[in-house]
Amino acid sequence: MRSSAGKLLSHSLRRNRGKPVAGGHGFWIPATRSSSKMLISTVPSDEKPDQNSIDAGSSMRKPISLWPGMYHSPVTNALWEARRNMFENPTGDDDSQSKLTAKSPSRSRTSILYKFSSDFVLREQYRNPWNEIRTGKLVEDLDALAGTISFKHCGGDSSARSMILVTASVDRIIMKRPIRVDVDLSIVGAVTWVGRSSMEMQLQVLQSQDTINSAESVALEANFTFVARDAQTGKSTPINQVVPETEHEKRLWKEAEERNKLRKQKRAQGKEEHEKLKDLERLNELLAEGRVFLDMPALADRNSILIKDTYHENSLICQPQQRNIHGRIFGGFLMRKAFELAFSNAYTFAGVSPRFLEVDRVDFIKPVDVGNFLRFKSRVLYTEANSSAEPLINIEVVAHVTSPELRSSEVSNRFYFTFSVRPEAMKDGLKIRNVVPATEEEARTVIERMDAERPISSP
Repeated sequence: MRSSAGKLLSHSLRRNRGKPVAGGHGFWIPATRSSSKMLISTVPSDEKPDQNSIDAGSSMRKPISLWPGMYHSPVTNALWEARRNMFENPTGDDDSQSKLTAKSPSRSRTSILYKFSSDFVLREQYRNPWNEIRTGKLVEDLDALAGTISFKHCGGDSSARSMILVTASVDRIIMKRPIRVDVDLSIVGAVTWVGRSSMEMQLQVLQSQDTINSAESVALEANFTFVARDAQTGKSTPINQVVPETEHEKRLWKEAEERNKLRKQKRAQGKEEHEKLKDLERLNELLAEGRVFLDMPALADRNSILIKDTYHENSLICQPQQRNIHGRIFGGFLMRKAFELAFSNAYTFAGVSPRFLEVDRVDFIKPVDVGNFLRFKSRVLYTEANSSAEPLINIEVVAHVTSPELRSSEVSNRFYFTFSVRPEAMKDGLKIRNVVPATEEEARTVIERMDAERPISSP
């Protein structure tokens, strides 16, 4: 006999088959209350996760079958297992769950623990050839944990409605310091801000540096935005509000509110800037060296290279094992593949192993389905070598959903990564080449990215 969770999943798949789900990550929220006995750690924001955190390696030792055929990593397995407990331990009746409720961030706070120091099998899953952390897999896990946090916030005491949660965007992911693969690591996150149908979550990667100051243990920080869609109509649907309680939670809410205002302002300014580019002054300045490459290649600057000569790409057929419960391709998988291509591009461009610094905002433009032909194209847009100690390499990765039968190709995602190189490489005489555009389209893209990296002025 199938479990109640299995019945819920089967019913969900039948109800939502063929329905569009925006973004790369979708979760169906049943009309049940979550159990108070979940494998979830609820911790204060200024403390490290405790021993009740989800064990990242547990799912490798205890396979699960609730979500057959979907994309798995050690951590996504552990998180799906935690969600199973929410399904299998419902409490209360549906009649008492018809109203929205306000929740504190602590209600959704969730952590997951990587026991790298003692779990050799888990450590091998996350070790790269240089005995460092595979950042792409970590980014993938951040997306999975954000999904669990949104699931917990919306699927609680007052949710009597069925909804679909999807990743709308990822704000800048910043690497604050190197992450070791031989020291225990935790990811902790919670809902920090809620609009009508959207919510923002802050996630932090924590790793001990033998210091008492907990703020110094933050190695990486990211903000994810999820939106809720009605499972029947596909339209936006209201969700539980969040009520910050501590001073730290109030500060995070205020920062998120400011980010939302600035994003709207930046979109408005972007339209104005596009009009200003008609004077072509900045374009001509950028294109000057590129024209030398095209018209007088023998006289071109040998310390420069054309953008078109930095291209790398790869392709894949999206497999059933990479899907979420709605048949869409898991958003974390797309981010990992984009990161790995960008890393390879930076590696071949610099000639040494690059050091990841940050990911700029990611928007999920078009969903990706099982069976889609997906192409990732990357290029170095520009470099900043003003600081000889830490030159910057800015890389764009564009994901295209291609349908050979329909002779169509559409952009599903754009990713912008920033890398540097290790100081010791620069001391050994390494030089990072300048990258120049050869076409107006390339020059416009470079200008847009440079402007996006600069903070905008307040009104």
